[in-house]
Amino acid sequence: MSNPATPDGANSPRRAIDAVNASLKRRYAAEKRFRLMGMSAVILGLAFVAILFVDIVAKGWPAFQQTSIQLPIYFDAQVIDPEGTREADTLSRANYVVLARDALRAQFPDVQGRTDVRALNAMLSPGVPQQLRELVMADPSLIGTTQEIWLIADDDVDQFVKGAIPRDVPELERRVKDQTVAWIDALDERGRIEKKFNTTFFTAGASREPELAGIAGALMGSFYTLVLTLLFSFPIAVGAALYLEEFAPKNKWTDIIEVNINNLAAVPSIVFGLLGLAVFISFFGVPRSTPLVGALVLTLMTLPTIIIASRAALKSVPPSIREAALGVGASPLQTQFHHVLPLAMPGMLTGTIIGMAQALGETAPLLMIGMIAFIVDIPGGFTDPSTVLPVQIFLWADSPERGFIEKTSAAIMVLLGFLLLMNLTAVLLRRKFERRW
Repeated sequence: MSNPATPDGANSPRRAIDAVNASLKRRYAAEKRFRLMGMSAVILGLAFVAILFVDIVAKGWPAFQQTSIQLPIYFDAQVIDPEGTREADTLSRANYVVLARDALRAQFPDVQGRTDVRALNAMLSPGVPQQLRELVMADPSLIGTTQEIWLIADDDVDQFVKGAIPRDVPELERRVKDQTVAWIDALDERGRIEKKFNTTFFTAGASREPELAGIAGALMGSFYTLVLTLLFSFPIAVGAALYLEEFAPKNKWTDIIEVNINNLAAVPSIVFGLLGLAVFISFFGVPRSTPLVGALVLTLMTLPTIIIASRAALKSVPPSIREAALGVGASPLQTQFHHVLPLAMPGMLTGTIIGMAQALGETAPLLMIGMIAFIVDIPGGFTDPSTVLPVQIFLWADSPERGFIEKTSAAIMVLLGFLLLMNLTAVLLRRKFERRW
């Protein structure tokens, strides 16, 4: 007699295997879809970043060139130094505008009428007199001679030569009139108008004229601010991390301190700016718009980041190092300073550089303490009025002139270059000095 349960019993393992295989296929398909979604997200993110970088570089690259007009300048002694004293005060107060305008008028002797002459003179930048003044002050022997000098062109001429102002549109729709276009073409045919490397962008301070504006003041302000921030934050952060990690007792007070440090790392940066305005400027009377007050504010902002990184570096040092040092008679303080701290220093330096990079790119807290001021002179110390590169970018981005658009993008390129350099330095330091345990 046959057992009717046998076929069903034989098929049960097979059905279970089929169910498991079907489940595996679904799970593999889900995993494949998840990987595809993750890869798509990465590609999409990289594409957006690439588009951003391409847009910034495309807009900012022209700022590294400046249109100049070559003119034979006669350094007339009757205009510059009629008495022949060669005194610095006399040379400085001379009317150099006349020299430049006479040289330009000589290129177009047919230009008559007050309106046409004014339009012709407007082709030169308002900074040309200062350019000629600096040449004469540096070399008074130029007086009485004729020299071929490349003079800075006005920003409208510069934008037209670079193609930012189109030629093939009606005259009423562009800032450069047809007459000025004809003069530009004439100078181009004579080889007297060219695009040259824009040294002014790296050597000049802020200016209301796009062709005269530079980032030197902002760079020096950022340098002084970061130097003070490093001097203030690094010793305090390392000392706090060393105490909390190695010496502080584990109780509710240290727990509160640790929680507050972690919370401070997430506080919006503008809150630190308000704190600096209320405490450092209003209460302590620290000079406003200076690298000193900026460094104090950025120190408060970067301390949590450096403390957290330093504590992580201290934790990475094996306990055997401490035990061995204590075992040969070293005191706890000697153990930390002679053995643990040197081994943890690469990680601390990495965290410090990342904190400095974060401080370099901050704008909001510095706006609150007045570093948004229009500073023409390049700061020469820690208490001189100054601005920083991110704030300078913010100011230029708000300017209506077309020439400041490329200046803004070029300054962003410089800022990104510094940030990439600092992060690369942190990576190299970690790879060179980090020890694997």
